[in-house]
Amino acid sequence: MEYKNLLIDVKDQIAILTINRPDKLNALNKETVVELRTAFEALGSNKDVNVVIITGSGEKAFVAGADISEINKLDMLEGKKFSEFGQSVFSLIENFDKPVIAAVNGFALGGGCELALSCHIRLASENAKFGQPEVNLGIIPGYGGTQRLTRLINSGRAMEMILTGDMIDASEAFRIGLVNKVYPQSELMNKAWEMASKISAKGQLAVRFAVQAVNVVDEVSSQQGQNIEASLFALCCGTEDFKEGTSAFLEKRKPLFKNK
Repeated sequence: MEYKNLLIDVKDQIAILTINRPDKLNALNKETVVELRTAFEALGSNKDVNVVIITGSGEKAFVAGADISEINKLDMLEGKKFSEFGQSVFSLIENFDKPVIAAVNGFALGGGCELALSCHIRLASENAKFGQPEVNLGIIPGYGGTQRLTRLINSGRAMEMILTGDMIDASEAFRIGLVNKVYPQSELMNKAWEMASKISAKGQLAVRFAVQAVNVVDEVSSQQGQNIEASLFALCCGTEDFKEGTSAFLEKRKPLFKNK
């Protein structure tokens, strides 16, 4: 499928999805969010894709926020629909059963920060900046930022970022646990590819079950989470990959997973 605001390249079972609105610093308009939903629906059913990397075009911005010219026209009813639609798309990414890595290559502000938060792993370039500056516009984060940021770091730091609208740099984002790794700009995509390749080489059924198990942590009680973990562990034990992985370990060889 042809996209107006996205570039998608699939190679070696890794998909690189690039937000491609460089003249707008890759800001998210509704058209782009719709395309994100369509793209992830397609990637979900693509058997040639094991891992997805999301990044932004250029070297200035991952996604520098939402398209303010669209937000400016919202009333209360339209605002509710706007927020709920964005939340549904970002929840699709968060609950995607294939790992999604954000390669944050510059500004990740507002909706851009929320997009990064919806990914399973976040890598950043040294020039990356993160923030939820919505209060400067008289609104609050609407694509899940108040919830995901608070769960990822802590309520005090999340409250500070949301209430002040201040940006933080990549080193501070790493220090507070918002990102997993920080790299020089020139190395970011290579490092993201290395991580994606490492994940892609694992048994993909186990990878997807692991994503599901981790994602329920904030939704259920500890005991319910452990019950889900046990059920998914049991499903793994019924796969050919489990037999291959354990046999390869005992035989001191590299496993050849078939994702069955």
